[in-house]
Amino acid sequence: MSYFSGLISTVFERRYRKARSSEVDGRTTTELCAALLGSHGEISGVALARNILDRYAGMNLEEKAAFFDFMIHEMEIVPEDVTAALHAYQEAPSKKTYLAFADACEPRRQELARRLNQVPGATGQLVSMRMDLLGLMKEHPHLGPLDVDFKHLFSSWFNRGFLVLRPINWDSPANILEKIIAYEAVHSIDSWDDLRLRLKPSDRRCFGFFHPAMGDEPLIFVEVALTKGIPNSVQGLLAEDRSAIDAEEANTAVFYSISNCQSGLAGISFGNSLIKQVVADLSKELPSLTTFVTLSPIPSLNRWIAQAGHGAPKTEDDAALAAYYLTQAKRADGMPYDPVARFHLGNGAMVHAVHAEADTSDNGRAQSNGTMVNYLYDLNQISQNHEQFVGEKTVVASEGVRTLSASVAPQSQGV
Repeated sequence: MSYFSGLISTVFERRYRKARSSEVDGRTTTELCAALLGSHGEISGVALARNILDRYAGMNLEEKAAFFDFMIHEMEIVPEDVTAALHAYQEAPSKKTYLAFADACEPRRQELARRLNQVPGATGQLVSMRMDLLGLMKEHPHLGPLDVDFKHLFSSWFNRGFLVLRPINWDSPANILEKIIAYEAVHSIDSWDDLRLRLKPSDRRCFGFFHPAMGDEPLIFVEVALTKGIPNSVQGLLAEDRSAIDAEEANTAVFYSISNCQSGLAGISFGNSLIKQVVADLSKELPSLTTFVTLSPIPSLNRWIAQAGHGAPKTEDDAALAAYYLTQAKRADGMPYDPVARFHLGNGAMVHAVHAEADTSDNGRAQSNGTMVNYLYDLNQISQNHEQFVGEKTVVASEGVRTLSASVAPQSQGV
C-alpha cells in the first residue's frame, strides 16, 4: 500500500472509531443489515458495516449458516416485481424503465455486500466469508444463489485493471515471504533456506498479483526459473547443489509453480493475465529470452487411470501414457480431463513435451507416477491456439507428443 493510501485509510479508520465508540448497538445482526441498507450517512454506514463484520467474525459455523440463510431468504429478488418491470420495459423502453428492471433483478444481498465493503479491510473479510460459504454449500446446496452473487461482485472488484503485479524476491517484506511459504500449492517450501534458493539466485524470479484493498495478501503468484534450454525434471530445477547462471545467459523462462492463494476467490481467474504480464515484463527485462514454457504437474492422471479400471490404456512407457491422457482423455463436455491442461490450453499454450521421472516426490508419484509436462507459450501462436481450443476444443500438441500418444493402444474409448 502506498504512503498516500495508507494515510487515507488511517484517517478513515479514525473517523470510524470515533463514531463507533459513542454507541453500543443492541440490535440483532439481521436488524443491523436492514439498517445498513437504509443508511444514507457515510459515518453511520461504516459503523454499521463494521459492527456486522465483527459479529460475523465471532460466529460459529452454525451461526454463519443461519446468516447465509437470512441472506438467501430475506434478501432475494421478488419474481413478480421482475416480471412486472420487464413488461414495463418491453412496453416502453427508456432509461427509467430499464433502471427499474435492473433494480428488480438484483437481490438486496448484493447491495448489502457493497455496503459492507465500505470498511477498510472489508474486502478480505468478504473473501473469507465466501470461503465459509463454499464450505457450507456441500451440505447446504440451496445457498448456491448467494455464491453466484459473491462471484458476480468479485469478478468486478478483482478485475485485471485493479490488480497490481509485484515482483517478490529475497528482499521482500518477511510477512509476504511467509505467505509464499504458506500458499505454495505445487512444490512445497520446507524451510527458509528452501525459499531462499527459489528467490535469491540471479536466475530465479517470482511475481504475484495483489489487490490494493487487500494489502500484502497475494491473490496468486508464479515462480519462474531462467534456464538454458527446456528442463525435464523439477528435482534438477530445484536442486540445492545446482549452479546458478547469470540471468542474461538464459534463453528460456520456465513457469514451474503457479499457486492461487485465496480460497474465497475460487472461480475468479487470474492466471491467464498473470502469465501474459510476466511474459511481457521478462521479455522487456531480458531480450535474450526466446522460449516460455511451464514444467507442470499432471494432477489427475492416476485418478483417471483408476476410474478407467481395466479400460485404461496399457503401456510400460509413462511418458507415452501421459501424452495419450493429455491429448485424448476428455470429460463429457469434450474438454480435457486434466484441470491444469484446461488452464494452460485455454490460455493459448500447447502441449510441448512429457517427461517420465520428472517429479519423484511423494506427491508427484501419487498424482502421475512422477510424470510432468511442458506447456509451451509460443507468442506467435497463443491467439490461434486459444481460438482452436475454445471454439473447437482442439488440444494443440507438438509432433513428438502426438507420436507418443499414437503409440498407445487404448483398451476402451469410454474413458
